[in-house]
Amino acid sequence: MWVVALLVYILAVFHRSSLAVAGLDATERFGIGAAQLSTFTVLQLVVYAGMQIPVGLALDRFGPRAVILTGVLTLSIAQVGFAFATSYPLALAARVAVGAGDAMVFVCVLRLVANWFVPRKVPLMTQLTGISGQAGMILAAVPMTWALHHFGWTRAYLVTAVVGLVLAVMLVVVVHDRPGMRRHLGPPLEVRGLGTRIRAAWADDGTRLGFWTHFSTQFSATVLGILWGYPFFVRGEHTTPAFAAFLLTLLTVATMVSGPFLAWLTAHRPYHRSSTTVSIIVVIGLSWAAVLLWPGDAPAWLLVVMVVVTAVGGPASMVGFDFVRTFGSAERAGLATSLVNTGGFIASLCTMLAIGVVLDLLTPAGSDAYTSGAFTWAMAVQAVPWLLGITMILRHRGAIRRKLAATAPEVLEALRRGESVSA
Repeated sequence: MWVVALLVYILAVFHRSSLAVAGLDATERFGIGAAQLSTFTVLQLVVYAGMQIPVGLALDRFGPRAVILTGVLTLSIAQVGFAFATSYPLALAARVAVGAGDAMVFVCVLRLVANWFVPRKVPLMTQLTGISGQAGMILAAVPMTWALHHFGWTRAYLVTAVVGLVLAVMLVVVVHDRPGMRRHLGPPLEVRGLGTRIRAAWADDGTRLGFWTHFSTQFSATVLGILWGYPFFVRGEHTTPAFAAFLLTLLTVATMVSGPFLAWLTAHRPYHRSSTTVSIIVVIGLSWAAVLLWPGDAPAWLLVVMVVVTAVGGPASMVGFDFVRTFGSAERAGLATSLVNTGGFIASLCTMLAIGVVLDLLTPAGSDAYTSGAFTWAMAVQAVPWLLGITMILRHRGAIRRKLAATAPEVLEALRRGESVSA
């Protein structure tokens, strides 16, 4: 069951990332420039983040099986549209649909993990789910490049759509919402009560702690991997293009390697999960400070250390979902998980935009040659979400511990003993 759901998630990440190797083909096919090409990715991420609340509501009402099935069908239809699109507006609409379908997958797989595995194994399975998604990025790099070269644009994207349809059939046959229950329906959704339901999910202690954990741990690696990593290394630190590419590859590898260890640590030390994530944020910030404050270009070894440390933020963000399982309401778990999932994307989009604004402000008019000094100040804006995130994590952690001490001291003691508990 988990393997089938995981294959859908890998496919969703593949769809999300497939345009990275098809960028030059897209500029020729649709007659667009770099700014319009970047709109594909930005808009796709905006739609992904914006869909999280509707997806969370649907997840609590219809169960993970129905929502993830809708997601993979949406992705397949979107890729068919993208395969045949010959104009920029049609292609943009198809990528919007990709973002919508992608948004329905990850949180559903996490709900299946929570429903099917014992609490002690949930952190490990959550990390393995996130790590396995990296395979989608790898598949989008090599096989998709080969397919575009040998099959052409239309047939290459049609093949990916067919894979989605095959997985949809497997979902229907194999996946159940809960053990012994193919479909689990939650309470009906009423339009008048949606605002109240969203506010109630956000008010849960686990949701807020999870949101700020996700917010402050994930964004730096995302900013490097999606947009600003390569320009920063080449223009800001004057590395060779080959070494910059190596650093970005190392970012993915370090994410995959560090995940299982962090899962083991948080599963066996549940009381210290928030302290672990705060420590990771601090170390990430210090590694960036060392690079940005180094006189002249930072040495290669320091860039490697910074990339590896930053990569750990990806697995650390998954701890945010574990807070929902431990401290949130089971009735609103889907919506709460979706709210947590928006944290990292909100921080990533705001930081990417802020870096671009600072670079433009510090770059002479009419020039696109960003300087090392401009990159130093631009990348330093990451300190703002780090400091905000740490402050909010400590605040909500304190509120949870005080509440447990007053109302459920046995739960607090169980966490201190290293026992896994669920809401």
